Amino acid sequence: MYSDTDQRNFWNKWNVSREETRGRVSTEQREVILRWLDRLGRRDLDIIEVGCGAGWLCADLVRYGRVVGTDLSDDVLARAAERLPAAEFIAGDFLTLDFGDRQFDVVVTLETLTHVPDQPGFMRKCARLLKPQGLLMMATQNKTALEKNTVKTPERGQYRRWVNHRELTELMRDDFEVEELFSITPKFNRGPLKIVNSERVHRPVRALGLGGLVDSVTRMQEKAWLGWTLMALGRKRQPG
Repeated sequence: MYSDTDQRNFWNKWNVSREETRGRVSTEQREVILRWLDRLGRRDLDIIEVGCGAGWLCADLVRYGRVVGTDLSDDVLARAAERLPAAEFIAGDFLTLDFGDRQFDVVVTLETLTHVPDQPGFMRKCARLLKPQGLLMMATQNKTALEKNTVKTPERGQYRRWVNHRELTELMRDDFEVEELFSITPKFNRGPLKIVNSERVHRPVRALGLGGLVDSVTRMQEKAWLGWTLMALGRKRQPG
């Protein structure tokens, strides 16, 4: 087990990069979350983002209501609070933070589940923080895809346990009714799938007017659970 200090130090260092730039994976996760929120048609939501890192997504979430962002990386979070005073930021370990009797309409969490030692406990706490009929909007790394990539060994303070879509369904089962579950963003750095998804291949194909073919291949991979990210929309289960 890593100490709280080990974890806090790692995530403070790691999240610095997210203060300035986001890649394709984060951009496509954001698009799905905002699409789900737009579908609700509300601007008065109480939203908590768990594992908000540098708070970059909170800058979008404030359009939909009142926003709380929480993360282990206290230094990065302090800077986020200066950049985005419209949101409230709370530093600490989500599983031990005390939110009192506060409840939320929506829990948003991107790429956090993988790094939590107690994943069932994480799901239970997300559910406890939701109002009746509240929604969990989750993005998490997809084990099926990541095992086909070369990924750096975890550093000190970085827990890692990927899940596939079946394992995620099982984790959600007790606390949530799964309304949507799919994969997005095929991304590979080795093997034939690296070539299939390479921009060096996509650009000339699109230039020939065959962008639809590229999109179709991408969708096929996503349906085969080969996207880098699993996106899950769950509704809090009602007692009984």
